[in-house]
Amino acid sequence: MTQPAHANPPRTLITDIQTLLPMTGSREQPGSAIQNAALLIEGGVIAWVGHAEAPPPEAEGAASIRLPGHLVLPGLVNTHHHLYQTLTRCLATDSGLFDWLKTLYPVWMRLTPEGAYLSAAVGLAELALSGCTTSSDHLYLYPNGVDLGDTIRAAADIGLRFHATRGSMSRGESQGGLPPDAAVEREAHILKDSERLVRQYHDASRHAMTRVALAPCSPFSVTADLMRESATLARSLGVMLHTHLAETEDEDAYCLATVGMRPLDYAESLGWVGKDVWFAHGVHFSPTDARRLGQCDCGVAHCPSSNMRLGSGIAPIRELLSQGVRVGLGVDGSASNDGSHLLAEVRQALLVSRLRRPQQHLKAWEALWLATRGGASVLNRDDIGQLAPGMSADLIGLDLNRLEYSGATHDPAAAVVLCAVRGVDFSMVNGRAVVQEGRLITLDLPPLLERHRAESRRMIRDEEGRPSSSFGRL
Repeated sequence: MTQPAHANPPRTLITDIQTLLPMTGSREQPGSAIQNAALLIEGGVIAWVGHAEAPPPEAEGAASIRLPGHLVLPGLVNTHHHLYQTLTRCLATDSGLFDWLKTLYPVWMRLTPEGAYLSAAVGLAELALSGCTTSSDHLYLYPNGVDLGDTIRAAADIGLRFHATRGSMSRGESQGGLPPDAAVEREAHILKDSERLVRQYHDASRHAMTRVALAPCSPFSVTADLMRESATLARSLGVMLHTHLAETEDEDAYCLATVGMRPLDYAESLGWVGKDVWFAHGVHFSPTDARRLGQCDCGVAHCPSSNMRLGSGIAPIRELLSQGVRVGLGVDGSASNDGSHLLAEVRQALLVSRLRRPQQHLKAWEALWLATRGGASVLNRDDIGQLAPGMSADLIGLDLNRLEYSGATHDPAAAVVLCAVRGVDFSMVNGRAVVQEGRLITLDLPPLLERHRAESRRMIRDEEGRPSSSFGRL
């Protein structure tokens, strides 16, 4: 491994950038690109942005990184993921959400601390190579001694900024929930462990590398009491709240049958609205829901690939944006996507919007904005998502001289969204290089992948070495 993620980076001048998109404009009005650009980084923070031919005096003696022919933009922000699912990709490929979950719960119950670390490291490596510099993660299963710290350690090793959420499930099948009883935890333990993790890992300071949020899983897997008490605890600790909401029609029917309300009405009745709340999916939010979400300043993680894979539908993103809702992108679980490629998710968000009426279409600039400024806003970060003095030095570079972009460099932003689903050539987080020449440099991937594949085989096969019964759903 190279220098540890907590090391204070040296002063660095990144120069000879062909095109720099600072993403400082609004979603409606793109900011001006800078040609032949440079930026100076000091202590993990951007100190100056401007033209390469006129660096400031402070750049004298700084380490230099040249990126000729590259497009540079802020690092992408992933607002929803289940990293542990990298171990169980491509199972139950023809199922909708509820059947898919019931198929995979028994497999996931074989997760171990080693598996939690390996799955997070692999997922975060894939994210880093696809342009992500900040990721959230929703871990809601804790069998066999698994701890949220296992994933936080993986994020530190890869070098990504990380929002870990202490997920939970407390309503098993015997109480009318979806998960098996063996997968749920006692609510008193959930709350106690949540407080422990926040006090141990959460960093509220500007430019923080690790933050923690509380994340009861969904209306069909936790009780109303746990939702209320988690909200109370989170607000007393000053951390955010996250859950799945309005993902499928089945969830709508479940909420109506069990509590007599649609999902957003139910969440609001439990105190789950406000700037400290973000919901995953929102596929079935109504126009009335969109207005209320904008009024209460909730955030939404849009996960187009997962929603298409599970047949959940198309989220009404234009309607949400028009009501002032904070929207970011999420790759969602690597067993429902089945990848962790955030730049691909930008393209998917753009393309799936084009399946709706013309007034609901996204532009290429807007798709990039959702993945940068939008994601930062959803996670309540005012220090990432744009390249300007005082912002965290989180950025990515793509070589525009590659085959895929030939003929499209007149519009670099559109080129990286539309032309090809590929990885980034350069990535930096907190002033520290994570990807160079298209290669992850913070962790040795081949032995990590070997261990990950072995752990995946162990989980997917039963105790007698036969393929898991989950294959029966293929």
